[in-house]
Amino acid sequence: MTDQKHPSDLSHAHGAVSGLGYPALRPDLPVSHARFPEGAAYRIEIPSCEGPAVMRAVVAESAELGVKVDRVSQGSGVMMLTDDEITEMVDLGEEEDIEVCLFLGPRGAWGTGGQAKVSAAVGGTARGGAEVTACVADAQRAVRLGVRSLLVGDLGVLALLGRMKRAGALPEDLVLKTSVLMPLTNAPTAVVYEQMGANSLNVSTDLELATLAEIRAAVTSPIDVYVEVPDDQGGSVRFYEVPDLVRHCAPVFVKLGVRNAPNIYPTGRHHEATAIALGRERVHRAALVLRLMEAEGLR
Repeated sequence: MTDQKHPSDLSHAHGAVSGLGYPALRPDLPVSHARFPEGAAYRIEIPSCEGPAVMRAVVAESAELGVKVDRVSQGSGVMMLTDDEITEMVDLGEEEDIEVCLFLGPRGAWGTGGQAKVSAAVGGTARGGAEVTACVADAQRAVRLGVRSLLVGDLGVLALLGRMKRAGALPEDLVLKTSVLMPLTNAPTAVVYEQMGANSLNVSTDLELATLAEIRAAVTSPIDVYVEVPDDQGGSVRFYEVPDLVRHCAPVFVKLGVRNAPNIYPTGRHHEATAIALGRERVHRAALVLRLMEAEGLR
């Protein structure tokens, strides 16, 4: 990172505001001492990494800006990638120590159902047994090609994959990450998802810190939080909340979307230049967030 560090920017600002008679109340919430296995309180996730060309651009930008990217996730789905493209992403992930997470199967919003096209609440569902089977086929193909992280948008599919893992039909180390398309707005729902087999929980994008802390207290899995939210998921930009988010909700995947950006799912070569530019900008956004966290002494 090339930006100059300014230690305790937020602490200095709180003091300045309080000294002028306007004390800012900081959250009175328990600190989370849970961590990822290597001891980190947070990891960085770059979403919408739609193929090897985008992933190469993300890796290049992260090297230029000094940003450690821990996970890339893809939204167009396993079925939109060739075997060679998946293998290239897996190999690059191994070289760069980046988790590669691919979305499963067709989804309701891409099918013939009218409701799924107008309601985000059902847009990620697998409609009927044929789409459930297609999602499982995607999972099996991805695993066969070396993928060990899958992005799931349907509760029933999650439950089936969880059962398959427990039965030994899928790898024990397979990450089952819930999609933002699966609403997760409270602790009991988080527990249900975890019981079904999820071990990385993408929370809804509009939750206050206290609600996120409730979810952290109820589950052990990492929670995945958009701190810049795509427009079609709410459009919030929450950079200054990230230090408290990490303090109270660790372990956290800090996810960087980009506002004012087109929805490119399903992507392809006709969108490749846009997808690459967005991937690079997400890493730039991550650098901005990391500056705030480093100034607060968070690593």
